[in-house]
Amino acid sequence: MKRFHIHIGVEKLDEAIRFYSALFGAEPVKTKADYAKWMLDDPRVNFAVSTRANRKGVDHLGIQAEEEAELSELRERIETADMTVLEEGDTVCCYARSDKSWIQDPAGIPWEAYRTMEDAQFFSSHADRSESACCAPQAPEALISLQPSGRKGGRCA
Repeated sequence: MKRFHIHIGVEKLDEAIRFYSALFGAEPVKTKADYAKWMLDDPRVNFAVSTRANRKGVDHLGIQAEEEAELSELRERIETADMTVLEEGDTVCCYARSDKSWIQDPAGIPWEAYRTMEDAQFFSSHADRSESACCAPQAPEALISLQPSGRKGGRCA
């Protein structure tokens, strides 16, 4: 079953954890010095906050697949809709190893379609990503540079 994903950039992680824990009636399932994540079932959402986001507020949205077949279905939908795609593939981001694809909605918000395989010890494995950067491509540049229907491999900017 798929899960909606929201990643919010925050300045003060401790305040965000207190606020969202009260709002959701649950503590985060993962907490790091710069990151916290709730895996809620009602509503079914993977909600994350971090001080590493490219922007404060909504940094990116996504759909998290639990099974490879679900991720394949999401990728087929994207391809059928002739959307510009940045294929990130197997990567470490947000303290997890995942298989990711990125698109951008008409409002310029980055969306990821991904499946997480396992937890990771580090926030990111990208040597070319700055220490403060989050996982989402720095929209719109990373996605606009692709040609329509251009399924390219590569990393987030």
